[in-house]
Amino acid sequence: MIETFITSFKLKNTYRANSIIYSIKQFPIIRKILPNSLYKNRGLKIFANIISIIIELISIFIGKLLYVAIMIFAVLSLYKTNKADTFLHIFTFLTLCGGVLNTYMLNPTKDKYYAIVLMNINAREYGLSNYYYQLLKLVVGFLPFTILFGNIAGLPLWLGITLPFFVLSIKLIVMNYCLYDFKKTKKASNENLPSKFVWSFVGICLLLAYGLPVINITINQTIFICVFIVAIILGIYSFVKIHNFNDYRKMYKQILTTSNVYVIQNNSGTQAMKNTSLNQIELDKNYTSNKSGFAYFHDLFVKRHRKILTKAVKKQSVIILIIFVAVIIGFQFSAEFKSKTNNILMQYLPYFVFIMYCINRSSSVTQAMFMNCDHSMLTYRIYRTPKVILGIFKERLKTLIIINLLPASIIGLGLALLLYLSGGTDNNLNYIILIVSIISMSVFFSVHYLVMYYLLQPYNVNTEIKSSTYRVVQAVTYFVCYYMIQIQLPTFSFGIAMIVFCILYSLISLILAYKYAPKTFKLRI
Repeated sequence: MIETFITSFKLKNTYRANSIIYSIKQFPIIRKILPNSLYKNRGLKIFANIISIIIELISIFIGKLLYVAIMIFAVLSLYKTNKADTFLHIFTFLTLCGGVLNTYMLNPTKDKYYAIVLMNINAREYGLSNYYYQLLKLVVGFLPFTILFGNIAGLPLWLGITLPFFVLSIKLIVMNYCLYDFKKTKKASNENLPSKFVWSFVGICLLLAYGLPVINITINQTIFICVFIVAIILGIYSFVKIHNFNDYRKMYKQILTTSNVYVIQNNSGTQAMKNTSLNQIELDKNYTSNKSGFAYFHDLFVKRHRKILTKAVKKQSVIILIIFVAVIIGFQFSAEFKSKTNNILMQYLPYFVFIMYCINRSSSVTQAMFMNCDHSMLTYRIYRTPKVILGIFKERLKTLIIINLLPASIIGLGLALLLYLSGGTDNNLNYIILIVSIISMSVFFSVHYLVMYYLLQPYNVNTEIKSSTYRVVQAVTYFVCYYMIQIQLPTFSFGIAMIVFCILYSLISLILAYKYAPKTFKLRI
């Protein structure tokens, strides 16, 4: 099993190293300098392998740090319950969510496909060795942060140490159940396609995690210890069952052949997404439009694909409304919660940059536009002429802004209402600033992603992202938005600055798109 793991690790590292070299070659200036023989360069291969190992080491800790810091520790101040108990409470329910959403073993990754399907490596040895490695990374990655943040929250050291092993036990229990279910039904679960039951379970756990502390109900240390002991016992039992399971090849054969993550001949990793999109396209209805030219073409596209374009936004809007209602109800139970909410609204408007980044649908919508329209239309020369590109660009920008405007308007109006109900403000302009700044953020992300799509068009015909520049811009966008979480500024000052910035950025971006999009908007190889 150790030899199999070493082989699989080398395979994964080689794949990642080649991906790094490929990414380097995709940058506009560098790709003209570096030759195709770059992959044979031993020095560069060693450099890429070193970077690959560094990425692997960073991945062990960075995700766990963000998870514990943002999802758990950052929200403790919102509750008046005991911080230590609230930390344990949220951690417990989020662990249950993670247990069913991320099993590791049932994730159909490319390295599994290459090793088990193409190279015919022993499925049991490969699956178990990599699964144990993932579990080891999980414990090592969580341990320093459960100790650190747990200690700050008031947890004793020994309890902070037990938390990663609680996560480990839950992972083992869920995986054991999945293997039992496969043995019973002969149908393997694909964690990338969670069932409605899984999503319902996750929704309930999230509600219990963040909702119960509002009404002063949490899991205390005594209850957690009892739960932990039961989890450890079941985890040990599950470990034995997982290790002795013998049908890994059958399971992986089913997952990897039916999975829609891999490229097999003419099937791309987004085939499931394509199939889902096709099922939602309304071709059977006789849609018409009173518009003409590019507007007519785009209007028909939007009407036929309205489910794809607006379904997620409508769900977001409902969830956002429920959250606002829950907060307003929480005001009735806690004056302290009301006071803290007022303080947040007056000082933490920069935080909502990250929230608006997370809920904005522009990236998904542009991908849907490519998948259901541009990947075919870009093969026609007339579709790549400046007049056509700029005409459709203008119509798409209007659509994106309107799509994202629904949740943004609800958030803006909701925040203004919460500010009023939580004690109000001395400057009535703050109500207007809250609404307008949130809408400005929404417009900013709509413009940003559409311009990025047209200037860097990252997809090939199989809807795979092939542009390193696009990924870098995505990463920079994420980190800038995440950095905003750390900033505290008066709502009035930051709101005005955000509105002005969004206007200037939008104008500059639109000028760049109009100037360069006709040259850059094309299919990737």
